[in-house]
Amino acid sequence: MLPMVVSSFLAGMTALTARPAVASASASGSNAWWWSVRIGATGRIFTPPGRARTAQRDLAARAYRRDASGGLGCRLWDMIGLVRASHLQPTLAVTAIASVLALSAGRGTGTVWVALAVLTGQLSVGWSNDYLDRHRDRRAGRMDKPIPSGAVRANVVGVSAVAAAVACAPLSLLSGWRAGLVHLAAVGLAWSYNLWLKATVASPVPFAVAFGALPAFVSLGLEGSPLPPAWAVIAAALLGAGAHFVNTLPDLDDDERTGVRGLPHRFGPRTSLLVGALLLVSATLVLARAPTARLGALGTAVTIGSLVAVACVVAAAVAGRPRTAWSCALCAAALSVAALVVRGGALAP
Repeated sequence: MLPMVVSSFLAGMTALTARPAVASASASGSNAWWWSVRIGATGRIFTPPGRARTAQRDLAARAYRRDASGGLGCRLWDMIGLVRASHLQPTLAVTAIASVLALSAGRGTGTVWVALAVLTGQLSVGWSNDYLDRHRDRRAGRMDKPIPSGAVRANVVGVSAVAAAVACAPLSLLSGWRAGLVHLAAVGLAWSYNLWLKATVASPVPFAVAFGALPAFVSLGLEGSPLPPAWAVIAAALLGAGAHFVNTLPDLDDDERTGVRGLPHRFGPRTSLLVGALLLVSATLVLARAPTARLGALGTAVTIGSLVAVACVVAAAVAGRPRTAWSCALCAAALSVAALVVRGGALAP
């Protein structure tokens, strides 16, 4: 009993006396030009070697106090951390895009099943990503991540990922077996990225194929199970691949240190930004030139807005705000789809 009391006391004293992390530090290596490590802006903690063990003891003490309390407080804490680990921004964005496509294509009440299937699939992908990357995130000092920071227990995230994937299966099949299999294959491909492909030269492939399958999931759920038009699949694949190159920008250095070398890492930040922007612009232009109804004034305005959003991606990344660049990329994707919808460019034949 006495050793436990003493260790708890020492852990508490360590947490109280630990000095705050440094406010900023210059980025080093080949990407030094890109941005500085700004803890206040990004939430990422740069831990000097002399403070590494202190930071770990601080996190251990925090996790011990939280887990020891148990009950409702512990469960609420896990719920908050679980939401953060879900990659909420892209999860909601992709779900909204799929729902709008389904509604415009004439899925009617079936849009609900599309939304729930895409939501559970995206949640499973986001949670599995954080769970599988937890050890790499700890080594990289990613205190903005819920698991390394102690905001949620790893087993809670892992179990939630599996549960969401299991729920995704019947929800996908409610759109018909053809549409369901296409969506489940896309989700499985996204899991393969988390498990293996993210560290290979083929890292953009899951994004391109999975996003390209989204129009097929929507159209195959219509009466007669029609295939989507080729331009819709191409545009969605371009959006997915472009999003991948932009999304990796903030983590290039951390990933390199932990052995992750996907295609953006091999290209470097400058080329990755250029490739990502070109892919997003290409997707916008494909949708703008789709052989459907005339673009019209509103469609033209939304298309221009999408191109402006891509310009903001480049500006934000060059200014050292890669997270903002990622938000702008999601905005560009949403506006591209909106440009299609406002002129009646449904996926229905």
